[in-house]
Amino acid sequence: MTGDGPRHDLDVSLMREQVTPGAVAYAEDHTTPRHPSEQAVAEATLRTVAVPQLMGGAVEVRLLESLVVATRAQRVLEVGTFTGTTSVALALALPAGGRVTTIEVDPALVATARRNIEQTEVADRIELIEGDAREVIAGLGAPFELVFIDAWKQHYVEYYEAALPLLADHGMIVADNVVWGGLPFHSDARDGETEGVRRFVSHVQADRRTRNVLLTVGDGLLLIWKAPA
Repeated sequence: MTGDGPRHDLDVSLMREQVTPGAVAYAEDHTTPRHPSEQAVAEATLRTVAVPQLMGGAVEVRLLESLVVATRAQRVLEVGTFTGTTSVALALALPAGGRVTTIEVDPALVATARRNIEQTEVADRIELIEGDAREVIAGLGAPFELVFIDAWKQHYVEYYEAALPLLADHGMIVADNVVWGGLPFHSDARDGETEGVRRFVSHVQADRRTRNVLLTVGDGLLLIWKAPA
């Protein structure tokens, strides 16, 4: 998860793992491990970033890879680059000529991600844009077969609404952190980020243009695709 500002009102003491450690370990042990280039970025993140747990986990990125294959993606949009781990994983999954467009608002993270990406063999498949995704997305051309949203939770509805017109008919939008440490279904959690998650999942659930499923992979993933005509 990346963001465009500090979460002063987030009570992290209320956050809890929603899947048992044993189940998490079992899933990781039976999931294809990270590609060496992806692993190198993950290790650099562990060394250099104060909150490395915000990068995409191994199980999560393999699920995203499976969606690249399932949608036959040529173009992927990522909202929230962080250090580039997921960008690299997505680019590695793309066929020749495929491209990841990733957007990050934090200049320090942009510099870190650019440095990490440039050291991989898929740097030419990744376009890193610095800016507010709510403004950037409108200027991008369609279609994207896969959209991955992992940024400032208060703006998830806006990211979704901006990206949906660019989604291919057979495409998929994936939103991260929708379980959000259990805070969305914790009555005492009223911070802006948690309210953003609540607002987003309710918005998508009520949207007749799309269908969706919420998975408890990682910190929760909401998969969204266009409803049949």
